[in-house]
Amino acid sequence: MDMKLVDLFAGCGGLSLGMEKAGFNAVAAYENWDAAAEIYRQNFNHPMYEVDLADTGKAIKHIKVFSPDIIVGGPPCQDFSSAGKRKKIGSRGNLTLSYAEIVTEIKPKWFVMENVERIGKLEVFKQAKKIFKDAGYGLTQTVLDASLCQVPQKRKRMFLIGCLDSEDGFMEADLSNNLSNKRLSVREYMGKKLDTEFYYRHARSYARRGIFSIDEPSPTVRGVNRPIPPSYTLHPGDAVKDLDKVRPLTTLERARIQTFPASFKWGGYSKTTLEQIIGNAVPVNLGRYVGNCIMEYSKAQHSKTKQTSSYAV
Repeated sequence: MDMKLVDLFAGCGGLSLGMEKAGFNAVAAYENWDAAAEIYRQNFNHPMYEVDLADTGKAIKHIKVFSPDIIVGGPPCQDFSSAGKRKKIGSRGNLTLSYAEIVTEIKPKWFVMENVERIGKLEVFKQAKKIFKDAGYGLTQTVLDASLCQVPQKRKRMFLIGCLDSEDGFMEADLSNNLSNKRLSVREYMGKKLDTEFYYRHARSYARRGIFSIDEPSPTVRGVNRPIPPSYTLHPGDAVKDLDKVRPLTTLERARIQTFPASFKWGGYSKTTLEQIIGNAVPVNLGRYVGNCIMEYSKAQHSKTKQTSSYAV
């Protein structure tokens, strides 16, 4: 089943790569961050366009040429992040509405919108859902824990999946029934590729622990990766109390925890830039999980349609 995919706000390509692994045919991607766009180009053969998707008229005209069967994407989520003091709906929040307008004008059979968990509580998200509903999409909304989707990381992300002329909740069973019954640990995924049992991950607040074991899933990979501060005070929840046994993960190790393959290319940018790009990415295997569920559902619906047609004859 050949399903042409276009990725909006594609970043470095975590969602594109995951969906490709699930059997989709990625034909184009769009990203307005030049560093992320260039890394995408290093790893994919189809075109990457640096287009401001806030200009929906221009974007729609550009994307329509590809006649996608599915549009996927994660509008930038900084305005919805729990980190720091953010406005609830800012210029980036408006990109969520831009995404909805682009999808509903082009009208692919499917769309996937990915974002942080808490976006579901915000007014801009409700507005986007109304745009999709008014265009005839049935919607399935779910929050997935990546560690139950073959990602060694406790990263929760919200997915809104739309399919034309479908009932709301049409894919809830598929998305829940295929989850693993056990969270994936870093050791299980990385094997012997790490030379440490414990690592430091800089927390947003000293009220949270900073030291983790590879025998548990990683916490969310964020866009910063700092060394252990000399003044670090041990937290009761830290996995080990001897700091001599602890180190931060490298940039490439963090990319592996985001389930990018070892062969993925990250050339040409500073550590700070790469950490931001990697932290913002959709874990590849999380994208693959969602893609597999859509592909299986689509094949099942296609089979039912064929059976109904044969009965009619």
